[in-house]
Amino acid sequence: MGVGFNPVILAASEHAALLEPFERVRAGAAAVMPIPAGRQEHLRRLIAELREESAQAPTALQAQVQRSLLTLVLAEVVRAAPSGGESATAPVVAQALRYIERRCLAPISLRDVAAALDRSPAYVTTALRMATGRTAQQWIAAGRLAEARRRLLTSDETVEAIAERVGGLDPTHFIRMFRREHGCTPAAWRAEHRRPRA
Repeated sequence: MGVGFNPVILAASEHAALLEPFERVRAGAAAVMPIPAGRQEHLRRLIAELREESAQAPTALQAQVQRSLLTLVLAEVVRAAPSGGESATAPVVAQALRYIERRCLAPISLRDVAAALDRSPAYVTTALRMATGRTAQQWIAAGRLAEARRRLLTSDETVEAIAERVGGLDPTHFIRMFRREHGCTPAAWRAEHRRPRA
């Protein structure tokens, strides 16, 4: 689950401080901040409500509601951001995530990520897990699934073609991976999410 937004709508306002975690990422900090377990459900609800509001016909009131909800979402990110200096593994984590983001649609593995960073697979896995709560393989899968969802929504490509485009995956493996994450097959997910809005 994610949120996309134009930072310009906040940069020139009294809410500019909400962009601080993103500025730290630009400077090389880890791109992922684990949200405390007690706040995760609240954040999910805020994002779901923001999506619902964004699906409505645009009005001045809708824009204000959306901005308010976005402010609350970003406040949760700011609260989760580390307040002190970055850990010694932060540059490795940022580099690993950047490498995965740029290459996750190719057939890559933890060994490839570690080799690109001139580190051992165990070091990269430990650094990623400590900083983000996820392994390299989970980040690779997340990137592939994000692209798969985008293609399912915006193209008429077959599930087999999408599996090939998101890492050269065997279609059966891709369908299992997708079902594990979303609770349904890619075809069922596409049918549900491409329905015309009322």
